[in-house]
Amino acid sequence: MRCPHCHYKNTKVLDSRPIEEGRTIRRRRECEECQFRFTTFERIEEVPLIVVKKEGTREEYSRDKLLRGLIRACEKRPVALEQLENIALEIEKELRNRGTSEVKSDEIGEMVMDRLVSVDEVAYVRFASVYRQFKDVSVFLDELKDLIRTDKK
Repeated sequence: MRCPHCHYKNTKVLDSRPIEEGRTIRRRRECEECQFRFTTFERIEEVPLIVVKKEGTREEYSRDKLLRGLIRACEKRPVALEQLENIALEIEKELRNRGTSEVKSDEIGEMVMDRLVSVDEVAYVRFASVYRQFKDVSVFLDELKDLIRTDKK
């Protein structure tokens, strides 16, 4: 591994630890030439997972994009980042375990909403309003009524 600071070709590993349920190895490295320390991540190269959007376009699945959407929905809410990272990881794991190379974006949206409703109802409504593209207030109110009905059960 080349040093990102001086580009010397030899670095030594100071520390290795598994993360993301053992699917990734985080390594702390040090350049043998300039002693610059940096972190690398090693993960299994997986078959790309393609997301089919509503309009029919396709793009590669991005856990980071999903996490950004979760963070946006939970902005100024008492939800830990670790909890959102776990949701994103669970969803990706479930999608990859299906064994298919393509998934529809609306399936991912439903998976997110299924998890968000039990984490934070306000975040759930925020996400649903963007995901379901509420056309007017009455559709929004219907969603809130459904949420209240399921809470009472």
